[in-house]
Amino acid sequence: MSRTITARSGRNAAGGDANRWAVLVVLCVSLLLVALDATILHVAVPSLTENLRPGATELLWIVDAYPLVCASLLILFGTLGDRVGRRRVLLLGYGIFGLASAVAALATEPWVLVAARALLGVGGAMIMPATLSIIRTVFPDRRERATAIGVWTAVAAIGAATGPVLGGFLVEHYWWGSVFLINIPLMALILPLARRLLPESRGSAEGPWDVLGALMAAAGVLGCVLGVKRAGAGEPLLSPLTAGPLLAGALLLVLFVRRQRRRPHPLIDMRLFSRAAFTTSVGCIVLAMLALVGLELIAVQYLQLVLGLSPLETGLRLLPLTFAAMAAGATGSYTLRRIGPRRMVGWGFLLTAAAVLLLTLMGQHDRPLLLTAGFVLLGFGLQTTLFSAYESMLSEAPPRSAGGAAAIGETSYQLGAGMGIALLGSVMNAAYAPGLANVPGVPAEASDAAANSLGEAYQVAGRLGGAAGEALHTAARHAFVDGLHLTLFVSAGLLLAGAAMAVRLPRVMECPVDVEAAVEEAAEAEARAAEAAVKAGSAAPAPAPEPAAAPVRDGAAGPAVVPGQPVASPADAARTAAPQDPPRPLPGGGPAGTMSGAATRTR
Repeated sequence: MSRTITARSGRNAAGGDANRWAVLVVLCVSLLLVALDATILHVAVPSLTENLRPGATELLWIVDAYPLVCASLLILFGTLGDRVGRRRVLLLGYGIFGLASAVAALATEPWVLVAARALLGVGGAMIMPATLSIIRTVFPDRRERATAIGVWTAVAAIGAATGPVLGGFLVEHYWWGSVFLINIPLMALILPLARRLLPESRGSAEGPWDVLGALMAAAGVLGCVLGVKRAGAGEPLLSPLTAGPLLAGALLLVLFVRRQRRRPHPLIDMRLFSRAAFTTSVGCIVLAMLALVGLELIAVQYLQLVLGLSPLETGLRLLPLTFAAMAAGATGSYTLRRIGPRRMVGWGFLLTAAAVLLLTLMGQHDRPLLLTAGFVLLGFGLQTTLFSAYESMLSEAPPRSAGGAAAIGETSYQLGAGMGIALLGSVMNAAYAPGLANVPGVPAEASDAAANSLGEAYQVAGRLGGAAGEALHTAARHAFVDGLHLTLFVSAGLLLAGAAMAVRLPRVMECPVDVEAAVEEAAEAEARAAEAAVKAGSAAPAPAPEPAAAPVRDGAAGPAVVPGQPVASPADAARTAAPQDPPRPLPGGGPAGTMSGAATRTR
């Protein structure tokens, strides 16, 4: 029997080409708002401190409440979206985000602002995994999905980099609450568009939703992130306030994993971590963020405190990094198809390590060309790595687990960022403090205070004045630059470790066939045809239309639907789709896994 095997293009996943890309625009605007809110508050801290007069602890929670709550709830809402519907969770997240923005903008007490920031974290945790999991559903074809994820990652980079610049403009021309108020008109615009354009999708609804497991995961991630943030803020690692949350969080996560392995219907299918590509992609995301966030923090201090640039000049100096990241995201799909995940992630790490080593040539004086070249290589290399790692991770997860997989990726992103600040900040402090121990003419108390940070060292030097103040100022600059160089070398080592890890990723970009989805589509087409025939008064059902073409992997083919012939059952379709012959090379010399369009197989 001869059958024509067609490939599903996925063009009807969201109602046609135009709708699919319109969905991507809505999702990217959603992500842009969340990414902006993660960094836009930083430049408004001095203004809101003067207005609200928060204490030291209250100010810490104003800054940290959003990322802490958001990171801890990603798994909870990602898996909830798989169960009740990702569109539903996303729309609810829009509403909570807009409401929290209004409360934050109008806050008159520090505790109100802390509560509003925590509520923003709840909305962000609903939005972030939903955007990525909907992309996984709306773009079933891996080639198109790679393009979509490239745009998605580029938008994330734009939001994170634009936040401080936009925040500075708003604070300078209006008041600190305007950094939150800007979210409201954007949410009012995007909410009706999302209701109209976004398709609903969900995973398997078998068994009850594991509420206890979701709470264990949230508490575990919260403890780990809180402990890492305290360590990054300079708290001793073995202090109760640091070690306690870390140990409690790690224990809860271990118990969560054991619980998921025992349950017949787990929140997260732990078998995903048995796939080398999935686990390696998650590890690469952690390492990339570990290097990026710590380096950005130290680079801002270098530009402002060592080179003496203003906040606006600092933002402009960092723009090449953002533009390079945008270029990497825009070209990522093409590059991934050409060289495959393994080389793309590995070369991305190597390029980033080269950029970091180039930046070790920075010294006491401004070298703008060197900084620009280093930031361009850094932005392009890291964004290349993040794009390919996210794409590989999401492609390894089945569509029914897209929300959980996206939540794992976003949680890895947040943990990597927190660990980067803690680790590289500790390395920086360890190298910086000894340089201020024996400065001639400076009392021991002044040296100890100056060892806390470069900014504090300048304040102490100004109070001392004279030759002692000048000596402390100079020693602090030299110590900071020496510490920066050591931190860059440590970052380069981590990036090289990431390049070595990338060898576990697939060599080529494979495009697996989704047999279940193809069979379901054929069954739905048959049902629609039968219903139309009944309405028309015909006794015989109309033949099922031929589905669009499906991607082929290693010679495998999707289920066949031939006009005039009955549709095969799911079991028959699965047997038909199973590979029976070894893969044959294509005329162009490429692997069979890269082929799209129609293929034929004879049984």
